[in-house]
Amino acid sequence: FNSFVTRTNTCGELRSAHVGQEVTLYGWIQYQRQGLFLVLRDFQGLTQVIIPQDEAHSHVKQLLSNAPVESVVRVTGIVSPRPPGQENLKMPTGDIEVKAETAEILNSCKKLPFEIKDFIKKSEALRMQYRYLDLRSYQLQYNLRLRSQIVMRMREYLCNLHDCMLKGAKEFLVPSREAGKFYSLPQSPQQFKQLLMVGGLDRYFQVARCYRDEGSRPDRQPEFTQIDIEMSFVDQAGIQRLIEGLLQYSWPEERGCVTTPFPSMTYEEALAEYGTDKPDTRFGMKIMDISDFLRRLDIQFVQNALSYPRGTVKAICIPQGARYLKNKDLESLKTSAKSQFNQEIMEIICRPDGSLKSLLTKFLGEKQQSELIQALNMQVDDVVLLAAGEHKQVCSALGSLRLESADILEAAGLVLRDPAAFHFLWVVDFPLFLPKEENPTELESAHHPFTAPHPSDTNLLYSDPTKVRSQHYDLVLNGSEVGGGSIRIHSAEQQRFVLEKVLKEDSEVLSHLLEALEFGAPPHGGIALGLDRLISLIVDAPSIRDVIAFPKSFRGRDLMGSAPDYVTPEELEPYHIQVSWPLAEKEAKQS
Repeated sequence: FNSFVTRTNTCGELRSAHVGQEVTLYGWIQYQRQGLFLVLRDFQGLTQVIIPQDEAHSHVKQLLSNAPVESVVRVTGIVSPRPPGQENLKMPTGDIEVKAETAEILNSCKKLPFEIKDFIKKSEALRMQYRYLDLRSYQLQYNLRLRSQIVMRMREYLCNLHDCMLKGAKEFLVPSREAGKFYSLPQSPQQFKQLLMVGGLDRYFQVARCYRDEGSRPDRQPEFTQIDIEMSFVDQAGIQRLIEGLLQYSWPEERGCVTTPFPSMTYEEALAEYGTDKPDTRFGMKIMDISDFLRRLDIQFVQNALSYPRGTVKAICIPQGARYLKNKDLESLKTSAKSQFNQEIMEIICRPDGSLKSLLTKFLGEKQQSELIQALNMQVDDVVLLAAGEHKQVCSALGSLRLESADILEAAGLVLRDPAAFHFLWVVDFPLFLPKEENPTELESAHHPFTAPHPSDTNLLYSDPTKVRSQHYDLVLNGSEVGGGSIRIHSAEQQRFVLEKVLKEDSEVLSHLLEALEFGAPPHGGIALGLDRLISLIVDAPSIRDVIAFPKSFRGRDLMGSAPDYVTPEELEPYHIQVSWPLAEKEAKQS
């Protein structure tokens, strides 16, 4: 740490063994008390500095006593043991202090917009505007250093151990000096890494900066970083083994160990049991199918639901829900299911005497109620949320309510999802195509149009593409997708059929890729890990913006540099672009 610099030590490394040594420290004044002592901070830690009180060092006292907090100073002094009883066991340097002999203010700090302390609440807009100050906080520095260490370990694993070569939304457009022509910033290097495989490079990875033109969310940014990997002559199991080894090798020691192989679940299993393709498996409350039990009962809404082609009746059981869920919580859950999924929900509550409270009980005899309790594995004070209707809609609604219920229970003091636990899961066998939301009679790629069909379903591609499974795989951690990839189509004929016949796309746009596939493209596949999201989960950060040095705001703006911003017509002239300025001025006034 001290090579090539003029300090002798950092503020985090002095110990009792250094007592008696003269040291020179550089750092920021974190705290100063009544001209008696101050706490000096740098990237590695804190050191207490005693301000001299004798006349011979009066200039040092005046300098350090009057220096504003967060000023940058140099202090030279002698390391001394703290007086007995004044040791600070919470500080690694808490057994010693430095008695200042000389000091210099390298840069004074003006009044701060907020205190540089992790426990001080700051608005996100203020943090983004003064990001260079926010970066001084311990938590942000820890997040970024851990990110750097993990990426370094990933590079070691992929380059040294596995000989890899380094190298849904709209895309950002960048104007060129050719009239009417634009560059497009790629959401990912998808086509290029496939072309590397066609070029015979066998395996590649890149810490890739990618861009996506969409609204920001806590786990999304307009610019993001991914660990991008592609390999030739590989299958799905090979990619999965590589990633499991990569994460195991690069995982920070302080977060425990990663156990491999990761469990795997098909898309259909995930939807049926958790109502989502990214299940949080840290807690139970799985979706249960009670269609067979209710099918034999003459209940109109049940029979109506089961008459759908994929009609079903399913439920989740919230343990001890009657103790923790208030009436307003139950109403909120039902309203949520109705507004988001157009799904009606019926609750069933198990009273202390073992009887059931529900609108459903008027259709059930005593024996049938007992059988229902057994089918749902209900205990006293449990609450069951029941939904009937089309399979995917019912599962999606209950999956959402499962997570919302967990939030309510945890807010009331129950611990369901251990923040220190890391549950990895592979989700496989996704559908290759999905109906378009705006026009269900047309199909779109569930992953991307270069994903290969499942070997068992290749014939269905030409007869009934809606039933084709893909060789697409997602890696899920604690209910968040942290990676996704697929085995690619390496046949030009099959790729052209998917683009033109199934997706009804103009294949001319991808003529370069189609032509490349005709020149002996090897079987290949790959994956991309979302680095920002992965690190944020490891450090339990509420947003990926807490693990990026200079992120954009929630609305995708750079509040520190005031970007994006307007430019003059003269600046736009070389790019052959004209802007409707009255409209721009109107928008500026509205914002």
